[in-house]
Amino acid sequence: MANFGKVAVMFGGHSAERAVSLNSGQAVLKALLAQGVDAHAFDPKERSISELTTDNFSRVFIVLHGRGGEDGTMQGVLELMQLPYTGSGVLGAALAMDKIKTKQIWRALGLPTAKYHVVKAGEKMINYQEILAELGGRAMVKPSHEGSSIGMAKVTNASQLEEAITNAFTFDSDVLLEQWIDGQEYTVAILGDRALPAIRMTTPNDFYDYEAKYQTDTTEYHCPCGLNDNDEAALGKIALAAFNAVNAKGWGRVDFMLDNEENWYLLEVNTVPGMTEKSLVPKAAQQAGISFEQLVVSILAQTLEHK
Repeated sequence: MANFGKVAVMFGGHSAERAVSLNSGQAVLKALLAQGVDAHAFDPKERSISELTTDNFSRVFIVLHGRGGEDGTMQGVLELMQLPYTGSGVLGAALAMDKIKTKQIWRALGLPTAKYHVVKAGEKMINYQEILAELGGRAMVKPSHEGSSIGMAKVTNASQLEEAITNAFTFDSDVLLEQWIDGQEYTVAILGDRALPAIRMTTPNDFYDYEAKYQTDTTEYHCPCGLNDNDEAALGKIALAAFNAVNAKGWGRVDFMLDNEENWYLLEVNTVPGMTEKSLVPKAAQQAGISFEQLVVSILAQTLEHK
């Protein structure tokens, strides 16, 4: 076991995903302690960041989901404090958190992603009918900077679109509208420069929403995902290309849809995905023969290479 020194497991925070982060952080903390790491809970909503210095922490395991932890701001603070931390740096975290910028980069690089339209707060004369027609008559509405499916909605007519955009504006000033894709949802976890086995998710809900992720027992996770070896390898290559395109580092997750004509569409990159033992990255790691405790230690070990 490497000597990590005193480790702050940073979770909780101020974002709309605080509840999820608390669960992830507790699981990571428990796993690190079980491996003999000198790990301590650190909630930036309840403690001053300056305590990282005064309490002599050596490095930080970031398990903050959403804004204030997954968007580059905390990474910037830790850079200034010269404290090594897990996961993506400032640029990668900030880009991946911005769904609109992520799609624009993927489009520029020729990576597969669905048609989209952007609406900004304060925009005048929005033609909801025209936008919906442009996107094929059905769309997914997403706040640009939220995770865990918060503020998202599927719409099939202009009045639903207007209502969903209005609701999304309560979370963000930029809203992404994506063409609805009929098909199956997959996710690929990234660990270092390796794509882990893909997972296919099925839910009776309209899509893999907050309820399907965290509040119901009806969601099913398939790992192995059912793809043949060649198709899974190809999917892993796309996932790594998408992850690298936004300058993400260390570990994370890339989400996909596979439509009924077997075309892949990239959805988003998560640079601090859920980390309970039932979360997707640990499920993929388990399929690759990596236990939850081994997974968190390997992510923490990446901080030893931090410059």
